[in-house]
Amino acid sequence: MVSAITLDNIEHLAIGSSFLGTGGGGDPYLGSLLCREAIAEYGPVPVISVDELKDEDNIFIAAAMGAPTVMIEKLFSIEDQHRAVATLERFLGREASAIISAEIGGCNSMMPVAYSAMRGLPIVDGDGMGRAFPALQMTSFNIEGVACAPLTIADEHGNSVLYQTTTGLKAEELARPVAAAMGASVCMSCYPMTGAEARRATIPKTLSGAIAIGEAIADSSDPRPPLARLVAALRGHEYYNDAAVVFEGKITALERDTSNGWVLGNCSISAMAGTETAELKFQNENLLVTVDGRLRCVVPDLVTIVDVETAHAIPTERLAYGQRVAVVVCSAPPLLTTARALDVVGPKSFGLDEQYIPVTELIKDLI
Repeated sequence: MVSAITLDNIEHLAIGSSFLGTGGGGDPYLGSLLCREAIAEYGPVPVISVDELKDEDNIFIAAAMGAPTVMIEKLFSIEDQHRAVATLERFLGREASAIISAEIGGCNSMMPVAYSAMRGLPIVDGDGMGRAFPALQMTSFNIEGVACAPLTIADEHGNSVLYQTTTGLKAEELARPVAAAMGASVCMSCYPMTGAEARRATIPKTLSGAIAIGEAIADSSDPRPPLARLVAALRGHEYYNDAAVVFEGKITALERDTSNGWVLGNCSISAMAGTETAELKFQNENLLVTVDGRLRCVVPDLVTIVDVETAHAIPTERLAYGQRVAVVVCSAPPLLTTARALDVVGPKSFGLDEQYIPVTELIKDLI
């Protein structure tokens, strides 16, 4: 486990969390710039494990909500994030003692670090997804019985909205249209937790895991190709160890639509030699991949498109015709694959017809 997020490892966090973001979570490069500025001004951010949390601690989420395509042009600021967190603190009558990520994906793994630096607070080595998902209720916090609301969203014009809802799903239904009306990109705070609740409901070690993945990809002293280093790092992790490259080729078709605060679409990848084709579906994040009609991975397991030469993940909003890519899949954290969790983050939650089959069964012939 890393002890702090510094200027030396922020790039590794950006690279690793981009992979774990499975195409979503917002562009991590923009988030890394925010982090660099915050750490340079306020200093490194201490990292604490979930086991270090005291029962009475107050754990607050710092996160973004909206469509990743919009986040490229409508940039976030720490001030917007503080408006969301401070509004929730005032309503609850207690201040944060630590910050946690809602998801270890893309910009949503970076904003909490920048905000922690500004507040002088530690960040928890963990999150609520172990990857990225598009909806508020799709978290281990919700699955383990932590209330999503009260929650707040805030925009760059000084507006903030506070919700009190009965379920995480209702919070999603009410907050998403307002987020779209605020420009389809807002800052948010939700799932306020005690330390005891966070210990029970957090997927641990994902912050340090993302950094380790980023270090492996960036390690030019290792003679292996970046793609091989990535797969090796995943196979060495506690959760993501069932991992493989399921396809390599060139993007030959792409459909993408930004509506209702989401980016939805399909991506076709054709082999450079031969007739094989991979098909992916995404809703902010990649949901599944098939190769010549054969299912290779489906949510909640992870599907990420990476550059075939560098192994850097390509967010769904950055996909383009002609890119040479590889599709890497890996297993999800155990908290996401229980029967209770699959009701919230399984294929049916995304309107998919496919049944969940653990990725370890789907890639047996590739390991």
